[in-house]
Amino acid sequence: MQNKVPVDTRKSPYAVLRGVEISDVQISGFLGGYLERAANVTLPSMYEMLEKTGRIDNLRFASGKKKGTFQGFRFNDTDVHKWAEAVSYLFATRKDVRLEKVLDTAIEEIRDAQDDDGYVDSYYPKDKRNERWTELGWSHEMYCAGHLIQAAVAHKRVTGNDSLFKIAKKFANHIDSLFGPNKRPELDGHPEVEMALVELYRETDDLRYLKLADYFVRARGRGYASSSKYPGITPEYFVDHKPFIELEELVGHAVRMLYLCCGAADVYLETGAKDLWQALERLWNDLVQKKMHITGGCGSRSEWEAFGKEYELPNKRAYTETCAAIASFMWNYRMFLATGDGKYVDTMEQVLYNGLLSGISLDGKHYFYDNPLENDGTHRRKEWFECACCPPNIARLITSLPGYMYSVSKDESKIFVNFYERNKANISTRFGNIKMIMETDYPWSEEVNIHFDKCEVTKEISICLRIPGWAEDFSIKLNGETINAKPKNGFIELKKAWGKGDSIDLFFSMPVEMIRSHPFVEENRGRAAVKRGPVVYCAEGVDNNFEVRALRLNHEKPDLHAEYGNITNLGKIVSISGKGFACDMDDWKGKLYVPMRKLKVDKPVEFKLVPYCLWANRDPKPMVVWIRLI
Repeated sequence: MQNKVPVDTRKSPYAVLRGVEISDVQISGFLGGYLERAANVTLPSMYEMLEKTGRIDNLRFASGKKKGTFQGFRFNDTDVHKWAEAVSYLFATRKDVRLEKVLDTAIEEIRDAQDDDGYVDSYYPKDKRNERWTELGWSHEMYCAGHLIQAAVAHKRVTGNDSLFKIAKKFANHIDSLFGPNKRPELDGHPEVEMALVELYRETDDLRYLKLADYFVRARGRGYASSSKYPGITPEYFVDHKPFIELEELVGHAVRMLYLCCGAADVYLETGAKDLWQALERLWNDLVQKKMHITGGCGSRSEWEAFGKEYELPNKRAYTETCAAIASFMWNYRMFLATGDGKYVDTMEQVLYNGLLSGISLDGKHYFYDNPLENDGTHRRKEWFECACCPPNIARLITSLPGYMYSVSKDESKIFVNFYERNKANISTRFGNIKMIMETDYPWSEEVNIHFDKCEVTKEISICLRIPGWAEDFSIKLNGETINAKPKNGFIELKKAWGKGDSIDLFFSMPVEMIRSHPFVEENRGRAAVKRGPVVYCAEGVDNNFEVRALRLNHEKPDLHAEYGNITNLGKIVSISGKGFACDMDDWKGKLYVPMRKLKVDKPVEFKLVPYCLWANRDPKPMVVWIRLI
């Protein structure tokens, strides 16, 4: 039986939860809109870009089917692999004959580019065999292999077709024959293969893959992954300066670091290694307490796409790569599967509704690579990038979203409601099936209604409702009767023999909040961000007739109001309106410094704020998240 999930922990001995199959949840709310666009726009247009930019041709060059030389970055194969994974997840919720044919074509090109020994990487075709595995610090060969394995596992789980899986497994066997204990000690400079190998182990029960993943996690810190190819770059960039279990903080290239955490969490879920878990907890606390932007974005430095020092969270210079947000989401999900603690889903939610979805436009075919929290209006999403890791990465996250909505306890006596989104779910347990219909306009609405349809269960089952960490005021009614209970690990448990006609009504009060950052975050001193529920807001010039970066709010009487309605080109959303002050920019024309006695008093203004994840979908104008206070 195939389990159509991104992370399969059904047999993982140290997981307390398993995922729900993507095919069992049909989402149709705010997040569902992104999934529809992925099917109709994102994935078809993305394949066109893969062809247009030579990514598919690279595979044809490697197989000899077409004459030419490799184009682009040496890791460009991964854009094809991530796209294939995204399409595979999409097939769990719908049939698409057009995309099926295109995916079959891509798989054929990968297969034909594979060498007899299993190696497949179009940057190192057969006539470059002697160059393979010679510069792992920068070659991304195992990084490419990891994305191929993940795509292959997803394709096999969803479609039952093992055409891509055979290719990936053969490549994994080749890697295992060369690397690991008592073999070649080198590691890839970019972690990724670790979590892929664990997922391959879950799919095959072949311990070789788990052991190799464990080696790759633990062998870092010995100089096996570092490269001195570029002056000034240090082992910290590769997370190779000390063993993983000794790490006290998140360092180096943000995506590398977070993918390594994903791999370590996967190894823990299978082995229960306490030293790995202790390191993961330390690193998670470092993330949420010192190194994560309010949008959930990670990796503040554009220089080497790196984590900065603690509390180094700039706004205009914030890099916060889309791939880093996705990696954080993936890591937190694994931490949640290991513990059942809602704090990890809180972080997933913070990332998802802000710094992750900001990475893709509402037209479904333009993308941000970096996601600053303040801009003069020149930063715009692009159709593609020379380094295009982010577009297919966000595509695979979006098409797998239904699989993150719910979780089930390992004994299958509890169903966890992780996210609130309009959906229909048919969740199977060993005690029978439960069919639920969730009605809500979350994250805009404060109300969530869950109705139970046909339930074929032989015993009482618990429905565990996540109470978001931001929700200080909430209420729950079961069949019209108020439930008085306090959350435990972020969830409230309702246990009964569920049947057709049962209902749960939730209300989460979503006041408009002004948020302050830690006093050590230098750029945010004297500033506040505006948040409602899980959504962070920004002032965008297109909605305001003044320079939004000069906006000031009264910290004692901010006068903020939520309004639900249609915003041109943004759809039906909640915007925030209010009254504040803005300096007269005429005083500053042609001047850098002006005596205070010559400045006019800030003028009163009425302003509007929109969700950060939706900015830059309209005319190019300045934007700011952290607003000055008076």
